[in-house]
Amino acid sequence: MHHREPHGNLAPHIPADAYRRAQATGQPVVIVVHDTTPAGIPWRRLLIPFAIAGATVAGGWGLVAALCFLLDTAAHTATVIAGAAGPIGVGGITLKLARSKGA
Repeated sequence: MHHREPHGNLAPHIPADAYRRAQATGQPVVIVVHDTTPAGIPWRRLLIPFAIAGATVAGGWGLVAALCFLLDTAAHTATVIAGAAGPIGVGGITLKLARSKGA
């Protein structure tokens, strides 16, 4: 079973014979730690928020276009129905909903 050390600034294991030799001679023990962090800009961390924002904007414009199409269709439908129905009268008041093309 492998023992895992917690993350952080911990020194790696130093073999006992190297430690005793360093203590006996008075030489310092040098520990070299290789950093695995890549150099440069973390593109993934920057691109994900921009991708989400771009998708949100594109979805918003799609929603606006769909609403404009539906309102245009509803206006045309109302015009066709009003033109086909002719004048409507209630209680002696006659209301003409749409003009005919000849008038």
